[in-house]
Amino acid sequence: MVENSAETARNAAVEAALGKLDLDSKTRLLGGQDMWSLPALPEIGLKSLVMSDGPIGVRGVRWTADDPSVALPSPTALAAAWDPGLARRAGRLLAQEARRKGVHVLLAPTVNLHRSPLGGRHFEAYSEDPYLTGEIGTGYVQGVQDGGVGTTVKHFVANDAETDRFTVDNKVAARPLRELYLAPFEAIVKNAHPWGIMTAYNQVNGVTMTEHRYLVNEVLRGDWGFDGYNVSDWMAARSTTGDIEGGLDVAMPGPRTVYGEALAAAVRAGEVEESTVDAAVRNVLRLAARVGALEGAPAAVTEHPAAIDGDALAREIARRGFVLVRNENGALPLRDGTVALSGAAARDARVLGGGSAQVFPDHVVSPLAGLTAALPDGALTFTIGADPSEELAPAEQGFTLLARCRDAEGRVLGEGTLPNGQVQWIGDDLPAGVTHETLASIEVLGTFTPRETGEHSFGTRGLGTFTLAVAGETVFDGVQAMGPETDPFEAFFGSPVERAKVALTEGETVEVSLLHTLDKEFAAPLPAVMFSFVHLGPRRDPDELITEAVEAARAADTAVVVVATTERVESEGFDRKDLALPGRQDDLVRAVAAANPNTVVVVNAGSPVEMPWREDVAAILLSWFPGQEGGDALADVLTGAEEPGGRLPTTWPAALADVPVTEVTPTGGVLDYTEGVFIGYRAWDRAGVTPAYAFGHGLGYTTWSYDSLTATPETVTVRLTNTGDRTGREVVQIYLVPVSTASTGAPSATAERPARWLAAFAGVEAGPGETVETEIALPRRAFEIWDEGKDDWAFVPGAYEVVAAHSLVDARLTAGLEI
Repeated sequence: MVENSAETARNAAVEAALGKLDLDSKTRLLGGQDMWSLPALPEIGLKSLVMSDGPIGVRGVRWTADDPSVALPSPTALAAAWDPGLARRAGRLLAQEARRKGVHVLLAPTVNLHRSPLGGRHFEAYSEDPYLTGEIGTGYVQGVQDGGVGTTVKHFVANDAETDRFTVDNKVAARPLRELYLAPFEAIVKNAHPWGIMTAYNQVNGVTMTEHRYLVNEVLRGDWGFDGYNVSDWMAARSTTGDIEGGLDVAMPGPRTVYGEALAAAVRAGEVEESTVDAAVRNVLRLAARVGALEGAPAAVTEHPAAIDGDALAREIARRGFVLVRNENGALPLRDGTVALSGAAARDARVLGGGSAQVFPDHVVSPLAGLTAALPDGALTFTIGADPSEELAPAEQGFTLLARCRDAEGRVLGEGTLPNGQVQWIGDDLPAGVTHETLASIEVLGTFTPRETGEHSFGTRGLGTFTLAVAGETVFDGVQAMGPETDPFEAFFGSPVERAKVALTEGETVEVSLLHTLDKEFAAPLPAVMFSFVHLGPRRDPDELITEAVEAARAADTAVVVVATTERVESEGFDRKDLALPGRQDDLVRAVAAANPNTVVVVNAGSPVEMPWREDVAAILLSWFPGQEGGDALADVLTGAEEPGGRLPTTWPAALADVPVTEVTPTGGVLDYTEGVFIGYRAWDRAGVTPAYAFGHGLGYTTWSYDSLTATPETVTVRLTNTGDRTGREVVQIYLVPVSTASTGAPSATAERPARWLAAFAGVEAGPGETVETEIALPRRAFEIWDEGKDDWAFVPGAYEVVAAHSLVDARLTAGLEI
């Protein structure tokens, strides 16, 4: 076969290249040459391998708006579509973006689980369910690699929270480790053959993941047959001998790593066998061969998929991921008439999560813009109502900024544009002509045109000396020092500080500048410049804002309220303290709903929030972080031009107090996963508590009857009919319910199992009155548990109910099955 022939040629080229390398060249290849790439080795025809953050876009090697990126909806939104085929198309688009930016490897997808809703980075992961996560992740990886670009499935493993993520020891018993946390990785390795895995910062059962011989060498490479490269999370590699012996191929970033010269010295000292180094180099060369970066080796993909319209796909993913969790009396689609829109997030949409997942799209369609374009002239009014942000944020709306860099003598070294007031230059991501050695100060300067008259707040975030000027006047000149216990990432994740209030007039442009002098005494964990020029518009009386929204709602046929989290609520780097919406947003919803019974709430959050008003409103639509086309997608769904296609990929609680598993804070450096296999809906079932909205829940604009169900141990066949008056898509969810277990004497026969679990699913589409049939494979793994005594998978025979359902709690048909 051609594929086998190409693979043989690639392997031969890899071995030939490896044989030409001396020890120093080998070890140099295993450490980053900079923030995002590995060194080129021209003597063997090897190009520099370039990596870039994902997962909703491809940033490239520079964190700048000068090279914008398509911003797709958040991974929770992609998973909410319950469509691996859609995930594959998303991956193909991202491969197209990667090729455009000269990127060989995408640092995505994130397939850690939603163990607790307090996890601050859950918007970047797919689901609480390992099977759904594995299916969506498989589609994503297949799509990216269809385009000839590598993936790194992350973060291997149990990186399910952010608190003390660099050092935490996650204690996870063998059974939940295999059945839950390793399961998505295993499925993706088996079904998508990823070219890379990223190991996490944390420890698992006392061993740092970059040094985890058992999980990497025995499980990942041995049991599963993974043949890709294993790269550390950035700055996770800490031990030269421990990491290389633990199966870590590449230590990132560079140029200072635990590999390179240190690894060569360890080999010469007899601490590491050169054959161990060779194995790691072989994995890197195989990656290079696959992505077309090694001369003489045929690339894995020679014909790329057809070009994809990024705007169109972003819009489709958004609407298909929107989850309509409530729709009383047909409140949606919108009826003819006037619409009163409120919520600051309707005007300034939050379309992606904070941290390394951030990219800069060349445009963002807000809910206000989308609805304005979709509705007739004069049908829409907008009021702020409530602003979720109670602190200053990087200067953006109304600002035009650039960064000018100078050396210690004041000479200009170079300058670059800024998409907002946030400077985050990591590694070599500096304007042309600028180096970390010569850089002494950066001045952010430009203009600001206010949207509102009143007192505007200006401030700083970061460490060092700052001089802030607005409208020609210096309003602050001082130092932000690092405290004795400050996290080294405080400049990036820390709180902004208000420095001055300035009275400005709507529409009148003023000059602004922030001069930042670097603190050379502060040793950053890697070469980086990170600080922000921050701003907050006039603080109007919250009650007055709500009153304005109420008056507009009372006069309209429909009220639409957009509520949201902020980057200080959901972001990489910290976990959430609670599930409450920030600011006065709950008060806004209650007041608007009291004034207009036809109130629709759009929840712009990447993961669950409490909605104490949920029974008081007509409809609730979860939009997640909907990407750059979110506003147009929202208009599509609200007007009924398209159906909301999403189903919940994670349980949505009524209150944090109800959640069975919440702990994300280690005790004495240890986070014990005492709940075992009972997370997500498995834990809710066990606790006997009813959430606000169950796993798999989601409403559409049509109705379905489930007509028949037949089941065998291998397949389930479901026939269903669209009984509504419009075309729609249904996600048929198959759950297994254990009824009895055959007495075999094995520990697996008596092990406690969840009350039910997702075994399979499939999406079907049909027009009004049309009947369709779908045959869904039942994976053998759905009937297996991990037998800790045998250290192996055990098939559990007995009686099961096979349930075809619209959601976890909306069973439509049941069939018995004896196996």
